Amino acid sequence: MSKTSSYKLLGFLTTLNVLNFIDRQLLSSFSNFIVPDLNLTNTQFGLLSGLAFIVFYSLMGLFMGAIADRVHRPKFISFGVLLWSLLTALSGMAKNFWMLLLPRIFIGIGESILTPSALSLLSDHFPRKNMGFVSGFYYLAVPLGVAASFYIAGYLGPLWGWRNCFYALGAIGIVLAIVMLFFQETPNRKEQLEIQLTKDVLNKKAIKESITALRQTLKENYALRLTIYGGIAAHLILGAATFDQLWLVQDKGFDRSEILIITGTIGLPAGILGNLFGGIGSDYYTKITGKGRQIFLFWCLLVFTPFMVFYRLTEDTGIVFFSIMFLGFFQWGCLYGPITSSIQEMAPEKMRAIVFAYYLLMVNIVGLGIGITMAGVMIDYLISNGIEDAYSKTMFTFQLLAGLCLPAFYVAGKNYKPINKDF
Repeated sequence: MSKTSSYKLLGFLTTLNVLNFIDRQLLSSFSNFIVPDLNLTNTQFGLLSGLAFIVFYSLMGLFMGAIADRVHRPKFISFGVLLWSLLTALSGMAKNFWMLLLPRIFIGIGESILTPSALSLLSDHFPRKNMGFVSGFYYLAVPLGVAASFYIAGYLGPLWGWRNCFYALGAIGIVLAIVMLFFQETPNRKEQLEIQLTKDVLNKKAIKESITALRQTLKENYALRLTIYGGIAAHLILGAATFDQLWLVQDKGFDRSEILIITGTIGLPAGILGNLFGGIGSDYYTKITGKGRQIFLFWCLLVFTPFMVFYRLTEDTGIVFFSIMFLGFFQWGCLYGPITSSIQEMAPEKMRAIVFAYYLLMVNIVGLGIGITMAGVMIDYLISNGIEDAYSKTMFTFQLLAGLCLPAFYVAGKNYKPINKDF
């Protein structure tokens, strides 16, 4: 495998992940359009953004991770992109909560294929010493995708309407799914598939064995478990942040289109810088200290958390407010490279996809699922009881809960022992 082909693969998989995060974030970005149009409560919106999507995304992701370790990964990824793109287009036809609910469920299934398969594939193309950079680059898709969704909603929402934006995004995904078919599986993996594909892929016994091996791996690796626990806690506020655009309009008084554009403009460079800093910085930190990347992440989050708590309570809507918004996106970006590469390093070679799928399962169901769904319930409860600034108080609560990630990451880094030293 040449470096050129490896970097082409990294670039295209990152592009697919950008599309993935545009698709995932678009509902939230259009919240101030969709909620009144479909007459949704905050609880219903939370279910659409949270459990309806995340439960199926996460549960199916575990099985998709097991399958990804046994199949032609580029073709498998192509299928996932095609599935979620078709259903995104279908979402644009929704007339009420229930018509939007079903596509969101199956979008979650389609999207669950991408990341476990992509990271497993990339781990076969790049050495361990560069995986912090590779993971950070792949997760540049988060700020790029989120920012793009803000721009789409801010600029195109008033012109096209949210439905046409969903149709267009689905069409783009179908084209990219076709392009993915032109990428090749790694040579060693291709030889294994010729022997394994017909007898093992859909073998219930093989899947069961993968799940059993996963349980044993987690039982034996304390640092891996704590890294996953830390990721869960950190994602509580990321889940609650689904309501950020509603918070900015309802509590802070911003115009819905204007604040989308401002948020995208701030979030894009901040997120990119955070991703690069987290990925490259954690590579360097581990190289010079020999300690886990989780320690690097601990210090980053420790510095930024007080600012984020203040951000949720301040009445300022000027330079201080937007400066802390920048720090928030930067902090968010820092998460992905260190966590992802740590998990890839600590997982056995033949189990990287399923271990990471398990991480996504826990982070999404427990972290994002609780964060999104319970935040919606809490907001509706506060509003129904006449409590002012319901969105602000909810965000503050979940910001404090997210601080539980700090001790988990610190102890994980202290107990860090990589299994894959040369992949």
